[in-house]
Amino acid sequence: MLLGATALGAHGASVTNAMVDNDAKDTADVLSFGMGTQGQRYSPLNQINTATVARLVPAWSFSFGGEKQRGQESQPLIHNGKMFVTASYSRLFAIDLKTGNKLWKYEHRLPEGIMPCCDVVNRGAALYDNLVIFGTLDAQLVALDQETGKVVWKEKVDDYAAGYSMTAAPLIAKGVLLTGVSGGEFGVVGRVEARNPKTGDLLWSRPMVEGHMGHRYDKDGNAIETGVTGTVNKTWPGDLWKTGGASTWMGGTYDASTGLAYFGTGNPAPWNSHLRPGDNLYSSSTVALDPETGAIKWHYQNTPNDAWDFDGANEFVTFDMDGRRLGGKADRNGFFYVVDAKNGKLENAFPFVKKITWASGIDLKTGRPKFIEAGRPGDPTKGAEGKKGTSVFAAPAFLGAKNQMPMAYSPQTKLFYVPANEWGMEIWNEPITYKKGGAFLGAGFTIKPLFDDYIGALRAVDPKTGKIVWEAKNTAPLWGGAMTTGGNLVFYGTPEGYLKALDARTGKELWKFQTGSGVVAPPVTWQEGGTQYVAVVSGWGGAVPLWGGEVAKKVNFLEQGGSVWVFKLAGK
Repeated sequence: MLLGATALGAHGASVTNAMVDNDAKDTADVLSFGMGTQGQRYSPLNQINTATVARLVPAWSFSFGGEKQRGQESQPLIHNGKMFVTASYSRLFAIDLKTGNKLWKYEHRLPEGIMPCCDVVNRGAALYDNLVIFGTLDAQLVALDQETGKVVWKEKVDDYAAGYSMTAAPLIAKGVLLTGVSGGEFGVVGRVEARNPKTGDLLWSRPMVEGHMGHRYDKDGNAIETGVTGTVNKTWPGDLWKTGGASTWMGGTYDASTGLAYFGTGNPAPWNSHLRPGDNLYSSSTVALDPETGAIKWHYQNTPNDAWDFDGANEFVTFDMDGRRLGGKADRNGFFYVVDAKNGKLENAFPFVKKITWASGIDLKTGRPKFIEAGRPGDPTKGAEGKKGTSVFAAPAFLGAKNQMPMAYSPQTKLFYVPANEWGMEIWNEPITYKKGGAFLGAGFTIKPLFDDYIGALRAVDPKTGKIVWEAKNTAPLWGGAMTTGGNLVFYGTPEGYLKALDARTGKELWKFQTGSGVVAPPVTWQEGGTQYVAVVSGWGGAVPLWGGEVAKKVNFLEQGGSVWVFKLAGK
């Protein structure tokens, strides 16, 4: 089933399995989302450092053009003299790294009626062999020739009219293309799929909602059952598992040292938790999978019976600590989890935001949250006329203490750098029934800031002690990812339009540049011809202006955009 580099044939610029596995160490390329499939977003490069970063200047900028702006959450990929960067509305550009000139553009033809929950974003692509592969808002996968931009293969993943879409960057693990699906707010069934990256042929599929059948596929595409996920009706009542959510909308990470792929799963559907008593496996969880078979090796559920839209979809970043391979996850529910990457055993859990109302802590012996029952929105059947349950003020808000913006980990400082947000929400439950393609929430809400002076905060988190070592506050919510380097720097963007560089040890701001629109994407760095470069995509949008309630009103002055910026030291 697995595809070795040799089997794929020689190609001067071909991306091989070994190159993908070595991506985090090879500073000449950025081949995968996360700057390495482990997702650490760390580069050992140090030409740009705390002493030189003040000399950082633009090398070139490229506009995505047209009227299709909105949120730009993409991470560029760098290979063979080219940058591959996705943009809103399912576009992909190839750009000459030296000049910033456009080499080619692919613009996916989207149908009417697509239903992305949280803006028309795309977070990036995957490189393999001579292909660049990405998902689209109408739930398709498209593989393009890196040289020409011509379509090599295109596969429908699911029915966009039922609420399915794709926004995450695909993942290459052991030569297999792994993808998830978006659409948890529409009652889809989250799953992870594996395909042959050369042909798009489906290899296996594993649902993330307990009760659904998994499959592998033979060479003719025939589906062969590989067993039900979990046990039917064990943690899901009645028929609700059939529309159970748990979408895998953030994609996954892969660690060659454990041989496992890690996917976070979204909220269970609907939001009204009183309709689905039980833990609702495998929603709001981290799930470790065998890339060769799709077998679930372990799972850890962050928020059993979630009632607040606390997706567990955030990235699981593997790292070394005390001679062990662990994984860190800053969850939407406000807790940072440290889990054994080999077996899923919880090692540590602590808050990384200041106010959490749904649980008083995490029991390190059982791994379960210590629920605060008064923090759960009420059952609407027990409210006035059975139409609205008791409203509660809950923190974090449903957009999360951390959302899609990826964190970074430095093996140099041994700290995680987490883009966090401090906000809460009024939330209440309402009756709801499933309708194909309709919002499947059963809840109402209004997001509110918790503090007058800031919402966002980049925080340096010690995974061993749970200590917040330093923080850098930001007026608007942080929605872009972080990157850290061997130059002892942390780079991140703000909705106000700045790309910033801080001292990774102290949090002191050393440099910033105004990109012209909000930054809601993660930066990358690489070195070519003796020069280190930094790149970031700029373009305000995403979920905050669409769902942010009172917070959205505070940031409605921000301008949209759509461009990628590349920087280097002056004189280089």
